[in-house]
Amino acid sequence: MTSAKTVLGIGGSLRDGSQSERALRIALDSAAEQGVNTELIPGPELVLPFYDTAAGERDERATRLIESIRRADGLIVVSPGYHGALSGLVKNALDYVEDLREDTRPYLDGRPVGLAAVAFGWQAAVTTLDQLRTITHALRGWPTPLGGSINSAETKFDESGGASDDKSVRTLRLIGRQVAEFTLSR
Repeated sequence: MTSAKTVLGIGGSLRDGSQSERALRIALDSAAEQGVNTELIPGPELVLPFYDTAAGERDERATRLIESIRRADGLIVVSPGYHGALSGLVKNALDYVEDLREDTRPYLDGRPVGLAAVAFGWQAAVTTLDQLRTITHALRGWPTPLGGSINSAETKFDESGGASDDKSVRTLRLIGRQVAEFTLSR
């Protein structure tokens, strides 16, 4: 008998219900439809002290993030693109993965990681996705074959879990499905 698998979603911006958070929710919902449990840590919950390897203690939010990542069988990370790069909020959260370096399963070792970037323009969306892939590789994670670059100048996400562009929704749903399927196959 296998225990339930969990996919953790991390991302968004400080604005509640941001475009990137809505994109993340679409991917997580698709993962849940495949039979995994999901957990979400949205942007407002990623307001953490700057990551410091020398700090001996972590605040409550950082501890929750670290423990959630530690338990996760797969992850989905969605970042807004600011000035051609991922947000400092998401980058700082990913820096906390360093706290897993001594674990039996260090960093994101062997875990599938779905990635998407939402930015006002194609250049920032594409470069942000590339940076997320590079970070995932450095943390020993397995980026899904499909990543999402979404131009929020052309695509608007709504509160009901949809978007003005069906292709963006299909991409995000496929990312969620790929993470769940890989997670369930292990």
